Amino acid sequence: MLIDEEFTLKKLEIFLAFMRTGNLARAAAELQTSNVSVHRAIHSLENALRCPLFKHEGRNLTPLESAYVLEERAQKLVADVVDSVRLTREAAGFSAERFKLGSLYSLTVKTVPQLIMGLKIRRSELNIDLILGSNFDLLYKLKNMEVDAILISLDEHANDPDCEQIALFTDDIFLATPAESPFDREQEIDLADVRDATFITLTQGFATHQDGNRVFKQAGFEPKVAMQVNDIFTLLSMVSSGVGYALLPGRIAAVYENRVKLIPLQPRYRLQQQIGVVFLKAKERDPNLLALLAECRMYANRGANPPARA
Repeated sequence: MLIDEEFTLKKLEIFLAFMRTGNLARAAAELQTSNVSVHRAIHSLENALRCPLFKHEGRNLTPLESAYVLEERAQKLVADVVDSVRLTREAAGFSAERFKLGSLYSLTVKTVPQLIMGLKIRRSELNIDLILGSNFDLLYKLKNMEVDAILISLDEHANDPDCEQIALFTDDIFLATPAESPFDREQEIDLADVRDATFITLTQGFATHQDGNRVFKQAGFEPKVAMQVNDIFTLLSMVSSGVGYALLPGRIAAVYENRVKLIPLQPRYRLQQQIGVVFLKAKERDPNLLALLAECRMYANRGANPPARA
């Protein structure tokens, strides 16, 4: 081998500390180690290089020309290694300056802003990219390391051996109608009463689309679907305009609250979504992710369940 196994980066760091301070005791204090450890590392480095670096004058070490040459080259070498480690970790998404958070559209009403505010307090230097999509799309992006964590509905597809999850809150599914519909004064709705109504749904891949299909199946009929849309805010706009009804989670109640009515379903039709954060086990020690998870736990402990609205 061209490089002796005794030649290590750690010993170079100790050598550089000694060259900076010019004294064993000061170098040891800087490195939080003992004088003996510093002396031993320097002696081992000389053995690895097979040449002297210092002239021994009693207890003092006087640098030779070889020490100054090594110092100049070692400073650049250590800096390059530190930079290489940083770039490698960033490429893998660990402690990068940017954090990519995936989320369902509906969670941007309340949950996402609170979590991002808390995350920015913990890591003010962090730049956060918000990527919105369906459950299916976000899980795909997470598995392909295109995002660092995702906020989704914890359905059966979120149970993956490569992933971990933390539950945040549960949310009921409601019938969404225009504010001036024949049902706007109902305390709860029998879905059989809207069998002949026109519905608007999200496209496949969204958890709410899947949950809606389950509710309709339980009610025993196929809905008359006027259109499918790709985000929940467009769907709400269609409902508020009277285009049709929809089955939607309670967390969006604040949007179009004067123009859209959320009516609870009768107990036999009731269904809840569990919302949570999902992340890869391989990244669970990343400082940025740990900061987000701490915020998620605080959010869950505060009892963040959206209130049921009649």
